[in-house]
Amino acid sequence: MTNRYETVFILTPVLSEEQTKEAVAKYKSLLKDGKAKIHHEEDWGLRKLAYPIQKKSTGFYFLIEFECEGSLINELELMFRRDERVLRFLTVKMEKHAVIYAEKKRSKKQKTEA
Repeated sequence: MTNRYETVFILTPVLSEEQTKEAVAKYKSLLKDGKAKIHHEEDWGLRKLAYPIQKKSTGFYFLIEFECEGSLINELELMFRRDERVLRFLTVKMEKHAVIYAEKKRSKKQKTEA
């Protein structure tokens, strides 16, 4: 039984654009290798942190929404912990109402952009 998850992670602001893309690609490939189905991803860009982390006040935010087996989450989070480029991360299991809400929000956004 697969579940739907959403993970947000913050990368250190000292990375170049190439390095941030490479880091995001690394996590996406881990998910794909673990047979996860990526439904949505967003690059929120460089944002100010609520409080300093490792003496840094900004970070690159990324969101990935995906469907996979629960065992893959442990592997993903272990990779986040080992990577010094990742300041913080949070992975949450989405219940069915959250999935519906996220899809509605995205379809509204696409309609306004068109």
